[in-house]
Amino acid sequence: MSKTLIRGAKVLGGAPQDVLIDGGTIAEVGSGLSADGAEVVDADGKVLLPGLVDLHTHLREPGREDSETVLTGTRAAASGGYTAVFAMANTFPVADTAGVVEQVWRLGKEHGYCDVRPVGAVTVGLEGRKLAELGAMHDSAAGVTVFSDDGKCVDDAVIMRRALEYVKAFDGVVAQHAQEPRLTEGAQMNEGVVSAELGLGGWPAVAEESIIARDVLLAEHVGSRVHICHLSTAGSVEIVRWAKSRGIQVTAEVTPHHLLLTDELVRTYDPVYKVNPPLRTERDVMALREALADGTIDIVATDHAPHPHEDKDCEWAAAAMGMVGLETALSVVQETMVETGLLDWAGVADRMSFTPARIGRATGHGRPVSAGEPANLTLVDTAYRGPVDPAGFASRSRNTPYAGRELPGRVTHTWLRGKATLVDGKLT
Repeated sequence: MSKTLIRGAKVLGGAPQDVLIDGGTIAEVGSGLSADGAEVVDADGKVLLPGLVDLHTHLREPGREDSETVLTGTRAAASGGYTAVFAMANTFPVADTAGVVEQVWRLGKEHGYCDVRPVGAVTVGLEGRKLAELGAMHDSAAGVTVFSDDGKCVDDAVIMRRALEYVKAFDGVVAQHAQEPRLTEGAQMNEGVVSAELGLGGWPAVAEESIIARDVLLAEHVGSRVHICHLSTAGSVEIVRWAKSRGIQVTAEVTPHHLLLTDELVRTYDPVYKVNPPLRTERDVMALREALADGTIDIVATDHAPHPHEDKDCEWAAAAMGMVGLETALSVVQETMVETGLLDWAGVADRMSFTPARIGRATGHGRPVSAGEPANLTLVDTAYRGPVDPAGFASRSRNTPYAGRELPGRVTHTWLRGKATLVDGKLT
């Protein structure tokens, strides 16, 4: 297999080094390296990170190929520096059987832009009434380790307890979409000053926080792992911090958009800002940043939620909830966490590669940039700054809240097991 020599890369933001890839493995890391016949990539001080891992991606296939497919979604992932994504179960049909998760897994294998790890549904049809085939999905070729009804909350405490007990047998994790449904009926945005002024139905913080409080107690009772999807409020941060202080096996994620955007943007009535959970207040945003920095929130996950033009280009009340995020996530994290001094690049590697891979048990991903490790890597031009142009996205959908906004950083190269999937910002 071919060799690639990356010259002068700042590995995890440190001093420039050379990295030699031989086949699918990192052969050597050091200074002044050379290799006969190797393709040379002049990093010129760019930052080299382990390939990013997204624990929360919607690829929409099967059933909503008008929004995204496994091919277009994984191309978007490679463009954003990702080498592995976890594909959520709210497809049509729902990924609640071994057959459906294997279909998604095989599509990922065929297209090859990144590894696709299917997420299995917790309940049949995401209906919250009966456990899905958790064991069969785990034992399938897809080897499912993460289960979620994302898009819907597992609001029945008995069902949630049973799911936590079941996945404990094979070291799985239940990823909860924390939303008490009765408290969010008709909700259109964050409940607060802005919703009151606009007359839009409010999504109160307590609807998220009450479910998280219940679930961390259930996880403690059962002795199992629970993961909190797209945590969005300052109160949720405090509950997770308390749970971790008790030794409860809880992890949590924050999305890039919840690190940057606030509910003030809803004043525009532009449905591109409509998302679940909703954009919160400036106070919440600051609390989320601090929690990501101190490790209370473990990871950044995109909640990449593509929608076709007609589902977003309509009045606010009728619009679908969700934003695309794979191709802009690292830039948003650079702006909100690195340029503010809250995280260094080693911290970014931890929150966007090492830890999500560990939570999802994604073998071969989230590994150190050192000799003998799989060559899953991404090279970032951190000095770049420019406007976001959705027309250039690899994703099939364009529902980004950052269109025209200047963001820092640009992924120039991505390697999946030594094979370049992105070169000079262009998909191979």
